[in-house]
Amino acid sequence: MGARDGPTLIGSVQRAFRLLEAVSGHVNGAPAKQLARETDLPLATAYHLLRTLVHDGYVRKLDDGRFVLGDKLRTLHTAGRDQALLSRVRPTLAALRDELSAATYLTFYEEGEIRVAEIVDGPRAPRVDLWVGFEDAGHATALGKSVLRELDDEARLDYLSRHSLADLTPRTITDRPELLRRIDSSPLAPAVTDMEEYSLGTVCVAVPVYSGDTLGSLGVSLRADQLSRLTGVRERLIAIANRVTRSLSLTI
Repeated sequence: MGARDGPTLIGSVQRAFRLLEAVSGHVNGAPAKQLARETDLPLATAYHLLRTLVHDGYVRKLDDGRFVLGDKLRTLHTAGRDQALLSRVRPTLAALRDELSAATYLTFYEEGEIRVAEIVDGPRAPRVDLWVGFEDAGHATALGKSVLRELDDEARLDYLSRHSLADLTPRTITDRPELLRRIDSSPLAPAVTDMEEYSLGTVCVAVPVYSGDTLGSLGVSLRADQLSRLTGVRERLIAIANRVTRSLSLTI
C-alpha cells in the first residue's frame, strides 16, 4: 500500500458511511442525486460508492432507481444485538465459573440447530475439548439434551430425524427411545446430565434458559470424579439460569 493510499481509503470509508446514513433517513428510499446533495458528494462519487454498496449487499437499488438499506445491514444489526445481549450475561457466566471452578457454557436452539453461543473457561476451569461440534452431538451432551427436553414432541423428533445418534464414547446413548426415556425421566429435572457420553472423564449438567422466545441451555462441565457435586451444582445452575433468562429477555 502506498503512503498516500491510507487517507484516500479512510476518506472513501467515511463517504460510504455518510451515504448509508443518508439512505437510512428515507423510509421509501431516495435516488442517487438526492443522496449526493445530502452528503455533499459529487454525483459521480455517489454513484460509484452506491454501486459498491449494492454489490456488497449493504444497499439495495429498487426498480425505480431509489436506494434503500440492504439485507447485509440487517444481518449486522441482528449480530450486534446478539453481541449486546451476550455482553449482559458474560459477567454472570464468569462468576458462575469462578464459584463452581467449572467451565460454563451457553447454547441456543436456532434454525433447528443447537449452537454454542458462549464458553467461559479459565486455567482452573478448562473447557471440554469440542472434538465433535454441538450441532452433531446434541444427543450426547447435557446442553443438547436440556434443549431436547424442553422441545415439544414434533420439534424434538424433527431434530432427531436430522441427526444420527453417533457413539462418541462407550457411554453414549444411541437408541432413540432410550435417549428420550432418560431425558424425560431425569432425576435432577429440570436439569439433565451427560455422564461421560461426549467425552470420557467429563460429566456435564445443564438447565434450560430463554432469550425471549428462543430456547437455550446453560451448563457446566466437571471431572468425572466430582459426581458428588451434581446436586449442589444443579441448585446454583437453576438460580443462575433464571437470572440469565431475565437479562436476555430485556429489550435492547
